Amino acid sequence: MQQLRGLLENNRRWAERMTAREPQFFAELAAQQTPRYLWIGCSDSRVPANEIVGLRPGELFVHRNVANLVVQTDLNCLSVLQYALDVLRVDHVIVCGHYGCGGVRAVLAGDRLGLVDQWLHPIRDIREKHKDVLDALGDDAERSDRLCELNVTEQVRQVALTMALRDAWQRGQRVTVHGWIYGLGDGRIRDLEVSIDSSAGQQFLTETRR
Repeated sequence: MQQLRGLLENNRRWAERMTAREPQFFAELAAQQTPRYLWIGCSDSRVPANEIVGLRPGELFVHRNVANLVVQTDLNCLSVLQYALDVLRVDHVIVCGHYGCGGVRAVLAGDRLGLVDQWLHPIRDIREKHKDVLDALGDDAERSDRLCELNVTEQVRQVALTMALRDAWQRGQRVTVHGWIYGLGDGRIRDLEVSIDSSAGQQFLTETRR
């Protein structure tokens, strides 16, 4: 219980600091949230979304799950995406993975983790699809890093395939999906340059149907 009381005390001090700096901060935050970005990231506690991009509360709408997956049957993720697009009218959807992802490493190692094994099935598919590329790399660390990148790329594609984003593009909403990856060792984000914007969205969907 002492640990939990410590968290509550941290919160009290944080709220007092914010109010001292900006007396109207919480009143304005409670009135409306106006983020321009949706962040789809990993649940890993070492990747605090707002902090690593220097945004304050209310400026980043966040969805996180194990290994930053976008699964077409995951109503949680799809509901967050639709709300971000239809209600918040975000301009950017950012899929951000990270090197050293435990889910990716488990897939490469063939570890059995229980229920999460089923959740990680899409990464096993990605591993098989890119088996030749991964096998050609020098060691497990390189393979893990590359699979983390390939996973982000695939999840960008999965976002673009959702009905919520297809509808947004169809009605002329300007939304771009980005693929980023975060380095735990240096705190830096890399743009994987796999973005799909609204102008390319219809072409992407046409090519996907072939």
